[in-house]
Amino acid sequence: MTNECVISLQRLDPSQHGQLKYAAAFVDEHIEDIRLEDGAIRITHRSPAGSERIADRVERLIDRFSKGDFGFKEANLFEHSGPMPYRGDIVAELVRTKTIKMLEPGLFIFREPFSSLMRFLDWSFVTRIAKRFEGLGEEQYPAVIHAETLNKTNHFTSFPEHIHFLTHLREDLDVIEAFSQSVREAGGWKAETPLPLDVHMPKPRFTMNPSTCYHCYEGLQDETLEGDGIAVTAIAKCHRFEGKNHIDFGRLLDFSMREIIFVGKPDYVKENRLRSIEYLKELAAEWELDSVIELANDPFFTNDFQVKASFQRQQEMKYELRLTIPYLDKSIACSSVNFHSTTFGNAFNIKIGKRSAVTGCVGFGIERWAFAFLAQFGLDEALWPKAFREQYREWQEKGL
Repeated sequence: MTNECVISLQRLDPSQHGQLKYAAAFVDEHIEDIRLEDGAIRITHRSPAGSERIADRVERLIDRFSKGDFGFKEANLFEHSGPMPYRGDIVAELVRTKTIKMLEPGLFIFREPFSSLMRFLDWSFVTRIAKRFEGLGEEQYPAVIHAETLNKTNHFTSFPEHIHFLTHLREDLDVIEAFSQSVREAGGWKAETPLPLDVHMPKPRFTMNPSTCYHCYEGLQDETLEGDGIAVTAIAKCHRFEGKNHIDFGRLLDFSMREIIFVGKPDYVKENRLRSIEYLKELAAEWELDSVIELANDPFFTNDFQVKASFQRQQEMKYELRLTIPYLDKSIACSSVNFHSTTFGNAFNIKIGKRSAVTGCVGFGIERWAFAFLAQFGLDEALWPKAFREQYREWQEKGL
């Protein structure tokens, strides 16, 4: 039976309502829908725990997000108004034309022309932004990452809800044969196939990679850098579980993240970070994107959310480039520009001279950029901005 739970948001600042809605998706696995309406959060569910249990958990989240009086610094570095000639439901259009195949919320197969647009966007970010940094190196990373590496980045305590753990059947002939036989007898793999993790599978040593830059720091562990620092670019498949939030526009389970990563002296990282912001502004204006670059914070899933988030904002450690999605009358973050201070330098013992290295990075969510661009301009290339259309056609003609 479907039930509805309604919790007042009177105690919570409106600026935190979106964060609460996001986090509420992890309150109970039987939640079906979450809405913000009339100063309350409404949760539709089929939980055997009942509405009272869900309400108690949501109140815990409200306590977390309203704790203390830290204040949230707001700042916009850049705003650009674009023409946005297309106003339709772009996801529905992409599905209708079989340009994308939705396997489930947040998981897609991308076909032409979306797949070509993704490649062009990545090529543009490399040639128009990344290669403007002197001495740029390019690296390739695996899709999986050591659990110990995530431990060093504090990912398990900051974003535990996102983690995709990887494991395998134990190296035990009886276990392997029993598993295979159980699947055969059931007529194939089924959701209810018995698979007790503590018996059949060892503790995971790896997870799916949640962020491109972590591999860079892992690769520099215990090294001492020369000069002012290094700039590296890489693209990797990243994975974040976001529960019911995958139904939201642009929240993918599996996505491609191009990053430019800076490791070195404080001035080197800070200056390159500022240059990155200027390059993003240039590209957004040239491509006539309706966009804004604003101060932001990570969605920490911790009891000290307010402390961490406010610290990020006060120190201006994170900016996001947000692109408008006209038919939803909202925007989504498609790029972020981050400064980590010595957090990762200390965690991985990366030195610049005798001091811990400072790090920063610029990220480009390739699928999000493609979704947002098409949401503003549609599939008809005649509606695309002149500069973008010319660059795209030149890229196609060169077969890049």
